[in-house]
Amino acid sequence: DNGQEFSGPTKVGRIEKLSLGMRRGPRIVVSNESIVISAIGHSSGNLVAWRSDDGGDSWSGPVQVNDVEKSAREGLHAMACGPEGLLFCTWLDLRSGGTEIYGSRSVDGGKTWASNSRVYRSPSGTVCECCHPSVVIDRDQQIHVMWRNVLDGNRDMYLATSDDRGDSFRTARKLGLGSWPLNACPMDGGELAVSPEGDLITIWRRNNQVFTAMLDQPAEIAIGLGEQPTVSATADGDYFAWLARRHGDLMLATPAHQKPEKVATEASDPDMATSPTGTGPVVIVWEQGQKPNLSILSKTIVP
Repeated sequence: DNGQEFSGPTKVGRIEKLSLGMRRGPRIVVSNESIVISAIGHSSGNLVAWRSDDGGDSWSGPVQVNDVEKSAREGLHAMACGPEGLLFCTWLDLRSGGTEIYGSRSVDGGKTWASNSRVYRSPSGTVCECCHPSVVIDRDQQIHVMWRNVLDGNRDMYLATSDDRGDSFRTARKLGLGSWPLNACPMDGGELAVSPEGDLITIWRRNNQVFTAMLDQPAEIAIGLGEQPTVSATADGDYFAWLARRHGDLMLATPAHQKPEKVATEASDPDMATSPTGTGPVVIVWEQGQKPNLSILSKTIVP
């Protein structure tokens, strides 16, 4: 019904002191076989996943994804689904002391997860400690992981790609032309999307500006002032959303309206989704208001 009505909630599982806030919280992917939901427990420091084979009516799990106890305790992660049901989960990992990027794949719809692989370790000893990673899988089953790095006093976005379903990753590359000298964590990790043509689109924040760039192209495009950006790629073009500021205006740029429009006020943590084929509507979801009066709202954009 294009998001006009939603069913009642179904209990998936329970985690004591679930990690939430500032892009922490559960993730969901859908394959032909199953629906998989992942989350991190603040108390346990572990990343776990549940699975449903009946459209979400019942759930099995949880199954632990990180293979070193408490290594995912920062609470920031991402999950993606690709062709032939390939799943990949990535997170900020603390097993070696400094913050690193780790990941794990599942090839059976989330029933089991492979031994963890290191995506990236920074020469500085840590990546940005509280910016969430992002992941997407393209039509060739290449896994692309993006995160904010810490190098030479700069907090810039980096991306690494795996050609072997997550066993190993190529040398990481920096995104964008400029750098952001910053001795703090902005808690803002950006997002990724793959177009129906197979192009990889990135969106991220540098200082108070939101940029987008395509993989293997040096150009970056500034699309607005703000933070917490997200992107969906469709057959009609790319949809971008971001916050003018946290708990501020939610801005949206579409292929039909490149000039950003205000969607909501008092918004935080927006996210967008569309179909894997890039056809049909785009749905944007966000939190609105302040505690204790928080609501989850959505807007459906029909091309």
